[in-house]
Amino acid sequence: MRTSVENLSEDILNVFKAASTPSIATLLYKRGLRTNFVQGVGRLGGDRPNMVGQAFTLRYIPAREDLNQLAVFRDPGHPQRVAVETVPPGHVLVMDCRGDATAASAGGILAKRLEYRGCAGIVTDGGLRDTREISGLSMPAYCAAASAPTNLTKHHAIDLNVPIGCGTAPVFPGDLIVGDADGVIVIPLHLAEEIAAEIQGMEAFEAFVLDEVANGASIIGLYPPNAETRARFEAQSKV
Repeated sequence: MRTSVENLSEDILNVFKAASTPSIATLLYKRGLRTNFVQGVGRLGGDRPNMVGQAFTLRYIPAREDLNQLAVFRDPGHPQRVAVETVPPGHVLVMDCRGDATAASAGGILAKRLEYRGCAGIVTDGGLRDTREISGLSMPAYCAAASAPTNLTKHHAIDLNVPIGCGTAPVFPGDLIVGDADGVIVIPLHLAEEIAAEIQGMEAFEAFVLDEVANGASIIGLYPPNAETRARFEAQSKV
């Protein structure tokens, strides 16, 4: 279990509250990173603000019947329970379920406790149960599917705050997790500040492009921009 990671500043976190996962994906691609989108998960509930926070991870391995009886939840050291009680406020609990959504990785009671403790969100490539209740929380939650069976039927909680895979994306403790309507993306911790410095300008340009397209402009020479388009954007930005 890793216990200490760098905490990102509120200024950097606030930048990503207004950023989109497609823009982040493009900036990661420019840096050679192609597998940081968490494939196969969707957001529960309706429209809501971006989920932004650093990763606190929980790793599951396949369950073994003699080790995964209901009595294990009486153990205060059970890793799933410890995760719920120790994830730092403002962090996102990211769970590695090996892409198996045939059992829940958490449910409504644990999610409510996480919300109360100030958790910034839940991401799992497994299932969640009590999805109606979780959908009504202020805390965002992303999962592969709704799934009623308890995690014990398929998942054995084994490690906290170690590198994991979630929906084929590598996740290291402290990485920045951003979720929106399109899904969830993982920004390596050492790149978060660099991408924050670039993404606002990128999205301002894309807003300019959308306005141009809405007014009938062709995308040729607009997106990507030629020199004339770039000059027009820069002139408008100074106004």
